[in-house]
This record gives sequence, structure tokens and C-alpha cells, in this order.
Amino acid sequence: MMDRPVTLDALRQPVAEELRTFDTAFHDAMRSRVGLVDLVARYLVRQKGKRVRPILVLLSAKACGTITDSTYRGATLIEILHTATLVHDDVVDDADTRRGLASINAVWKNKVAVLMGDYLLSRGLLLSLEHGDTYFLRETSQAVKRMSEGELLQIQRSRRLDIDEPTYLRIIADKTASLFSACTAVGAASSTQDEQIRARLREYGEQLGLAFQVRDDLLDYLGKRSILGKPTGIDIKERKLTLPLIHTLRSCDRSDARTALRIIRQGADGRKLQWVIDLVVRSGGIEYAMKRADAMATAAREQITPLPPSEARDALMQFVDFVVTREH
Repeated sequence: MMDRPVTLDALRQPVAEELRTFDTAFHDAMRSRVGLVDLVARYLVRQKGKRVRPILVLLSAKACGTITDSTYRGATLIEILHTATLVHDDVVDDADTRRGLASINAVWKNKVAVLMGDYLLSRGLLLSLEHGDTYFLRETSQAVKRMSEGELLQIQRSRRLDIDEPTYLRIIADKTASLFSACTAVGAASSTQDEQIRARLREYGEQLGLAFQVRDDLLDYLGKRSILGKPTGIDIKERKLTLPLIHTLRSCDRSDARTALRIIRQGADGRKLQWVIDLVVRSGGIEYAMKRADAMATAAREQITPLPPSEARDALMQFVDFVVTREH
């Protein structure tokens, strides 16, 4: 009999009460005396996501000691900065929706969206400066820097379709793992002065974020995003070379690799898109990416194994399982 899959609701339980306190702190931090800013901020608060990052901050703090006022400030800082990057991303991608609601740029146009993203970035930084949270500032500033570099590197290399595995790993480390790492490092720093424990939690977050992104890229081939249960191939259509395809291009017959790259350059669709997906499946790209994600998951678990047993540490362990088994 198979174990029931880990759910995000189950992971929230050890910090359920604290999450309610966080929500209040987050709402308060977003407020402004400028009418338009406050209106857009309240609209953003309605776009409530899964709260993955605040949950990670709170669990990390609780696993290393006690949740404090600085823990809430750290979680708020990260969620504000994350929200700012999403607002800017929607402008760059010309996205019409975000979390089931119209995006800021769709409602108020690009100028307001860009300025709102800038406001959020500054609001998050000021929140930390007002309380002398220099460690939080360093961690989050480094994360934002890495996220920007990762995006730009992906744009640069995707144009030439020459992303190899080391480059791919660098891109996902910077784009995704950097913020996971900041979450767990900030959470640990809010409850312990032990530098070794802080370093362990930072690395846990890094490996968790890597596994999260590899799994996310796998979902494009596993059919979980399509109502019909079929692979969507969105990444291929957008000329994104992710790990399953990178491994395939390296290991398959050279003529097949050239054909696949030609299809991608010309804009894969229909039967040609399906041919590329089938090539990835036949060449073991899915299995290879799954093994890499499992290795990252193991590395994450090893970092927090020395922590004292607790409900929060157990939830961080289960977080790894959630990341590598999620279907959306």
C-alpha cells in the first residue's frame, strides 16, 4: 500500500498559527498613504499564493530554535521581494493573469506595474533597515542579484540554443534556488547565532530549490499540466532547453539531435513537437532528470539530519518529498 502524497497543507501545520501572524505583518508592510499605491498593494494581497517561501522561513526558524519578531520580518521581506519580481516578470512576459486574477500590468498598464515593483523592492529593503536586519539584507540582495543574472544568462544562451548541463544548473541555481536558499538562511538566522547551522540551512534551501526546478521542468514532459493528461511541451515551444532535453541532445543519435534543434528553432508544434517529446522519452531524458532531482533531494535532507528532532524538522524533510513528487 502506497503512502499518501505529501501536501502543502500538511507542511503548513507546524506553523499554521504563525502563518496567520505573518499574513497580518505582510498586509501591514504593503500599506501606503498614496492612494494608487495602496489600491494596487491591496489588489496584490488578494493574489494570495501558496505561501511556499514564508512557510520555509518559519519552518527553518522553528527547526533551529524559536520563531521571533525578526522571523516575521524576514518572511515579510522575502515575500515582498518575491512579489516585486513577479510584478516585473509579468511586464517582461506581457502576462495577462497572475494566480487566477488579472495581472497588474493588465489592469493598470506597464508603467504602474514597473513602478509598483520598484516600490515593493524599496519597501522590503526599508523594512529591514528600520530594524537593523543587515543579515537579511545581505541574503536577499544576493538572491535578487543571482535571480537577475540567471534570467539574463538564460536569455543569452537560449538565443543560440547552446545550453549544456553545467550552464543549465547554474541558471536554475540562480533563478530558483537562490530565493529558496535565502528563505532557509533567513529563517535560521532569525533564531540561532550558530554559523554552522545557518550554513546547513542555506545549503538545504539551495538543494531544495534545484530539485524544485528540475521537477518543474519535468512536468512539461509528464503531462500533468494538461487537462487531457498529455505533455504540453511549453518549454520546447518557448525554445527553453531544460534537463530532459539537454541530456537527450547529448546522448541520442547526432542526426536526431540536429533534427530536434532544427524543429525547436523553427517553432515546434503539432506532430513535430510530439516527435521531440517522444525522442526525449526514448533517450532516457525523463529518467535522467528524475535521478538528478532525487540526488538533489538527498543532498537537501543530509543538511538538516543533524538538527534536533522536532515537528518542524520533520516538515522540512517532508518538504523535500513534496517538491520531488508534486504534480503541478
